[in-house]
Amino acid sequence: MDMNELMKMFKDPQALQRQAQEAQSRMASVTAVGSAGGGMVRVTLNGVMEMLSVEITPEAIDPSDPGMLQDLVRAAHNDAAARVREAMQAEVARTVGGAGLGNFGSGS
Repeated sequence: MDMNELMKMFKDPQALQRQAQEAQSRMASVTAVGSAGGGMVRVTLNGVMEMLSVEITPEAIDPSDPGMLQDLVRAAHNDAAARVREAMQAEVARTVGGAGLGNFGSGS
């Protein structure tokens, strides 16, 4: 997509809103799995960062060290969230055709 096409999109807010809604709908259907501890903890998120599932193997559960399990769950969640962000960036790039939006959505 060239700059002229991008400017046309901004001049037609309804088309831009429609594209945004379509992208949002596609993102809601995305799922990403993050893991930690060599797969002992797995977290699945959807494209709007809702947690769909958590899987914890019995080996990850040490009653004398709950902090370790907490860290594994947090790490698996962060891994899944990073994968969702990557998918979102790819979707934005695909939707706008890489029209020079830089690091849109990357948090920088």
